[in-house]
Amino acid sequence: MSYEIDSARANDSTLHDWAIVLAGGEGSRLHTLTTTDGGVCVPKQFCSFNAGPSLLHAALDRAASATAGARTSVVLARHHRRWWEHLYLGLPSDNVVVQPFSRGTAHGILLPLLHILHRDPDASVLVLPSDHYVRGERVLAASLKQALAQTRTRDEIILLGMEPEEADPELGYIVTDGERSGDVRAVAQFVEKPIASRAGALIQRGGLWNTFIFAAAGAALLEAFEARCPETVAALRGIIEQSSDREVRDRRIAGLYEALPQLDFSRDILQRDSSRLGVLAVPRCGWSDLGTPRRVADVLDRRESRSMAPGVAAPHVRGFLDLAARHAQLQVAR
Repeated sequence: MSYEIDSARANDSTLHDWAIVLAGGEGSRLHTLTTTDGGVCVPKQFCSFNAGPSLLHAALDRAASATAGARTSVVLARHHRRWWEHLYLGLPSDNVVVQPFSRGTAHGILLPLLHILHRDPDASVLVLPSDHYVRGERVLAASLKQALAQTRTRDEIILLGMEPEEADPELGYIVTDGERSGDVRAVAQFVEKPIASRAGALIQRGGLWNTFIFAAAGAALLEAFEARCPETVAALRGIIEQSSDREVRDRRIAGLYEALPQLDFSRDILQRDSSRLGVLAVPRCGWSDLGTPRRVADVLDRRESRSMAPGVAAPHVRGFLDLAARHAQLQVAR
């Protein structure tokens, strides 16, 4: 099947807008909630929240608010196959990228990025984790589109920083230096999980929550990888460009992955050179990364969540475990 851009609409810049949904993580900090009574640990992206769709499907819906499904790629882990192989994702098969081994978030982004650039060298990409709760999806969707639009005229990686609702010590913060270029601010520093008093001080200085959502021109993002791991980029690109047979390509990628080191995208790629970065402030929209049991509890304790009707997700998109129900069960058991 061909997904080439229609030449009659080639002047429409949004036709080069892509999304990458990251769904290969373990969610280890949430294991107390995501482990069933039988001792089975469900990766959190395959869990639901308040009987709604799985967190993975919520992220796919988020991507759909910014670009088309034909230009959305999802990254999954091979050892999670039991959880995803029968899920309906609504994506072309070529857009489903399976990592053979976990080698850190950097490689989890690089692999689908190279697949996308092979198909569309002019692509801009929006990267979305699949473990977020958002109360005001329309607010976030507007910022996602705005970030993608910025990538068409800028070479920076545009981070989406959330306007904080509280001084949360479990989140990372992006500190800006006050300089702006339109709606995009320059990045001064990153602060990971500061104590509450310091988090409050950062907010007073205009600090934003780091959402790990970002957008970039594909070529600019690839340059950031090439500056850190040029040999890996060259090897993966060669496999993708030279292997027309998918089984052969996947075997060659698996062989390469066996020798790859762990590489963290935030620490090893983003934070090495802040001159490559800009940040776009997202208005408050009830965002949470659901990274820990406390953050799940905080979302459930919010007034709007307590009055929220249960979800009505269809069975083929519902998660294997409901975080809200599991939280309530554990509270009763205490």
